[in-house]
Order: sequence, then C-alpha cells, then structure tokens
Amino acid sequence: MDIRRLKSFIVIVDSGSITRAADLLHIAQPALSQQLAALEEHFGHKLLIRSQQGVSMTDAGHAVYRHAQIILRQMEQAQADASAAGNSLAGRVSVGLVPFSSAATLSVDLLAETRKRHPGILLHLTESVGQTYSQMIMNGRLEMALLHGTGPIKGVRFEPILSEEFFLVAHRDFAIEADAKPVSVNALDGIPLLLPPAYNFVRRAVDTAFTRTRTNLKVVAEVEIVRTLARAVGSGLGATIMPKAIADRIVSESSEPLICRLVSPRIEETLSLCVSDQNPLSEPALAVRDILLELTARLKS
Repeated sequence: MDIRRLKSFIVIVDSGSITRAADLLHIAQPALSQQLAALEEHFGHKLLIRSQQGVSMTDAGHAVYRHAQIILRQMEQAQADASAAGNSLAGRVSVGLVPFSSAATLSVDLLAETRKRHPGILLHLTESVGQTYSQMIMNGRLEMALLHGTGPIKGVRFEPILSEEFFLVAHRDFAIEADAKPVSVNALDGIPLLLPPAYNFVRRAVDTAFTRTRTNLKVVAEVEIVRTLARAVGSGLGATIMPKAIADRIVSESSEPLICRLVSPRIEETLSLCVSDQNPLSEPALAVRDILLELTARLKS
C-alpha cells in the first residue's frame, strides 16, 4: 500500500471534491483519480460516490477513512519517536475543546504547559461548534476532547470531569436585580436571549429548562462566537445563559454594567474527557491528557 494514496484519499474527503483535492495536492486530476481507483481496487469496494455536489463516502469509504487517519498518525508518531529516540517526548497530539464551556478557557494554559514540559510535542487544538468531536475521535481526526455529555456512544469512552452550572448574564437595562440569589427561569419569560444554535449542548440544556418550567423561550439571535456574544450582551441586544466560565468571561470583558446570576431550577451540564475506546493513546497524547486533567482539576477548586 502506497501511503500517499491514503493521504490523497483523506484530502479528497475533507475537501469534498476531487478537483479541489487535486489543487491542494498540486497534482493533476487524472493522476489523483488513478490513485483513488487503485485504492478502491486494493480494498475491493467503491469508496466514494461522485455527484455534481462533490463526493460522498460509502460505508466502505467511512471505514477506510477512519483507519487511514489512524495509520497516518501512527506513521507520524513513528517518525517523531525515531527522531527523538532517547530524548524527550515528541509528536503531534490533537485535542478538541468544546466552545461555550470551561474547556474553552483552557486552551492557552494547555499550550503553555505543554510547551514548558514537552517542547517536542506539536499540539493541535480545535474549538469548533460545527463538528461532532466524538465522531472526529472515532474517525481518528482527534485523539481526545473535552466536551459536554457523558455518553454512551459506541466507539468512544467518556470520563466525567466536572459539572458546569449555568448563569444568566444581562445588561442592567433589563431591570434584573443584582442579587446573590438564583433568578427563576419563570422570571425570564419572553426576555430576548442570545444563545448558540439548537444542536449545541448549552442550547439544549437551556431549551430543556424552559420547556420543563413551561416558560416562553425567546431567542432573538443564535451566536456561535463568544467574543461577539459578549459584545452583544454588553450592548444590551439581549441576555444570555451560559456555563459559569463563559459567563465570567463575558462580565470581565464588558465595560458595561452586567448582572450575573445563577439560574433556578439549576441548569447544568457535565464536562467529560472523551477518547477512543479502540485505539490507545500514544505516549505524547498521554502526557497531554495528564496536563489537561491537571488544568480541569483547578477549575473544580
């Protein structure tokens, strides 16, 4: 098996088009099509379906894509181990940190600690709202992730780390009193809210709380960028309900007077460390995992 064919296959899938993949790989499209044909002949199955919209994977294609990611990462790790034989840990480690959570506040600390302790490790960090981290771990695109939820999901293992409480953050113009007591969900009936889209775990938790209390949830905008959310709340365009770490960030970054209060009934989500239950972590990945667990332990205190 020519490993270049596996690399080309991954680029075709990720780019969604053989034409775009050929441009990215700087090879002629017919040559790339030949590589794909050779790969399909090797496995004895059609891997991709072509259409006017691009390419999509068959079931066999999904299986090959997952293993190709793992094989290439193992090859990279073998090269790094050989280069660093007898020296410090080295290699590429990919970590997903779910946005709108305490995990999103750890990225700089994780980079700093990894560079300090293991300068040979190349850390790849992802904070994306549009991709499912558990699926990326199963496909081999991520080695670990901090995400909301406890599973179970076949193919990955969840290790609950901490529970995040949700807080309301609103401009003083909304006439919500600055009180140490939790604010009732019922008191938020019809208040204009800025929240992530419906597929986000934070949004789901808020939706559930409003549904259970039969409270009208008025979402005036769906925002997936924390900085934009902070500015919008500070401008009085709407209030938001976020895990404490994000609520604290919004308040600290705002020059406007904001109210931050716990919500009742309590809204909370579990933050878990997610890894593959089939592919063991490499030594560099285990080292990064240890740092990540140290950092999350600080959040508990």
